Amino acid sequence: MNKTVKWIFAVIGCAVALIVIAVIVLPMVIDVEKYKPQIQHQVEKATGRTFKLGGDLKPSIFPWVGIRLSDLHLGNPSGFEEQDLVSVESFEVRVKLLPLLSRTIEVRRFVVDKPVLVLEKRKDGKGGWEGLGKPAEKTAAQPKDLQTPAPRGEFPIKRLLVGEFAVTNGRILWIDHAGGTRKTVEDINLVLTDLSFDKPIGVAFSALADQQPVKLDGTVGPLGDRPGKSPISLKLAARLLDELEVRLDGRIDPSAAPPKFDLAVDVADFSPRRIMDRLGLKPPLETADANVLNAVAVALNLKGTPEAITVSDGRLKLDDSRATFSAQAGELTRPNLKFDLDLDGIDLDRYLPPPAEGDAGADTAPETPAASASQPTDYGPLRRLVLDARLKTGELKIKKARMQNIEVRVSARSGIIRLDPLKIDLYQGNIAGTGVVNVQQEKPSTAMHMMLNSVQAGPLIKDLMDRELIEGAMAADIDLNFKGEAPDLIRKTLGGKGNLQFTDGAIVGIDLASMVRNVQASFGLTRQPSQKPRTDFAELQLPFSITSGLFKTDATRLVSPLMRVLAVGKADLAGETLDFRVEPKFVATIKGQGDTTQRSGIMVPVIVSGSLTAPTFKPDLKSMLGQQLGQPLPDKEALKKMMPSEEDAKKNIEEGVKGLLKGLPFGSQ
Repeated sequence: MNKTVKWIFAVIGCAVALIVIAVIVLPMVIDVEKYKPQIQHQVEKATGRTFKLGGDLKPSIFPWVGIRLSDLHLGNPSGFEEQDLVSVESFEVRVKLLPLLSRTIEVRRFVVDKPVLVLEKRKDGKGGWEGLGKPAEKTAAQPKDLQTPAPRGEFPIKRLLVGEFAVTNGRILWIDHAGGTRKTVEDINLVLTDLSFDKPIGVAFSALADQQPVKLDGTVGPLGDRPGKSPISLKLAARLLDELEVRLDGRIDPSAAPPKFDLAVDVADFSPRRIMDRLGLKPPLETADANVLNAVAVALNLKGTPEAITVSDGRLKLDDSRATFSAQAGELTRPNLKFDLDLDGIDLDRYLPPPAEGDAGADTAPETPAASASQPTDYGPLRRLVLDARLKTGELKIKKARMQNIEVRVSARSGIIRLDPLKIDLYQGNIAGTGVVNVQQEKPSTAMHMMLNSVQAGPLIKDLMDRELIEGAMAADIDLNFKGEAPDLIRKTLGGKGNLQFTDGAIVGIDLASMVRNVQASFGLTRQPSQKPRTDFAELQLPFSITSGLFKTDATRLVSPLMRVLAVGKADLAGETLDFRVEPKFVATIKGQGDTTQRSGIMVPVIVSGSLTAPTFKPDLKSMLGQQLGQPLPDKEALKKMMPSEEDAKKNIEEGVKGLLKGLPFGSQ
């Protein structure tokens, strides 16, 4: 019995000795260097690129099967500036041997040190990474009875344990010879901790992108016993340039068809202006206020699939403004979009470009036909678009005009874009409107309806244009339609009708009462008052129609306690010509205005002609004299004073309305 035991221990001792010898001696005896040419050949065969293994191969066998390689180089094709596509200074992996028998992978160490990836693009647009690898050669199919069926529904790895997984001191170089750009991402470090199936995997990534820091930290997982077959939790925080921090918290489900995700996204306060400055870039827009775009934050929930995305509980901070929003996007190739935004208020003047330096009224060179010609607009994306967008804003300021309680809805389907409704409160009144743009044809067609109610015109025009034109409560009911997008075509095809009404106001810049009181004042022969002229009225009505760019009015009238004014005529918007006749008429004595003569029914018609940018005004003297028939004739001297030359009359009547014209958009030209 004792002899048997001795033999058993002897056999065990020999086995242990053999294992020790194999572990210690074999790596020293085996010449692995002779396998380097074979390894290089197989890699070159698989990639189609030159491959060089310059350093030593250092294997280990038990209990950790491992290998350490150094100085690896995978080349670029000929014709590229950089010799290597990929290079690695050292690579080491150690895997425990015995657990492999039970489909368990235990990795003690997986380290890649100083990898370099060069992405080079030639001037002809070809990249060095293109054409990498060859299709694997087809092998003869085995008889079905010799094929080993793979187990169905079973993941090939039962368990995964990784002690150390790291990529250190990496570098990525992007070279675009066509664009003349060269970008570098260096100091790339990636460390994964607790790399397994049943624990959250720690992620720590850092790099310098063009010398700007980028960091990513957090956890991913657990992956589950069957990775890719169960939802995966994410909790990541990215920090860019030490300025921008983005947090992701949620789950992705790669097992769903299509894959699903449900994430909370939180972008902490950051300054876009400082980020652009750190990157050495100019802001895309120069703003009137240099202090804007300094405080932005976003938070939202993102849910959906690669084909359909839903954004909910969105919150936006933009400087002093706050907004909530939600959105849906489906059929992304079309796309099909739904969007809701509720904004407390914003001053858009702060974000608009600053006023241009120099004389804004300076003449500009006329546009030549060649300069105005452009490629036709492609309306294909708008024809495919399905949209339902709603916007609400508590307060809005633009071009110094202030508005409140803005509500807009825009919808689009089958090439028809609708604006319904449009509601705005402004200057003690409100605006309501609708609009339709049809882009189904080559040239779009547009129709709109606009109603104004009790809008105070004076403050609105003063804020919007910094001019004084007209005062009073403004109401309007306007329908317009036109075709095309070019200004010339819009003017030629413009049609519609409407009515403008002003009550209890004044026309600023012209004193019609003074001009028609007598001929001398009408033509500016008397001394002008020092204060700005104005024509007060109880009501001003302007009904109009537009046909093919021809504006007509047959009953524009102004009503005041002292006078009535009737204007009729037309304006060719395409030809930019005017043809109007203005007939004022007194309805009572005007003793209070310096005229002791009892006058009633005195008419001094004014003819308005010329162009929109250079209108001319002249009195209709024949009509005026006709109105004087039946009245006591003045003596010769008085008649001379009343009847200046036609040139003086024309000159002074034009000066009398100069202040009014300067207030119009074309008045400075």
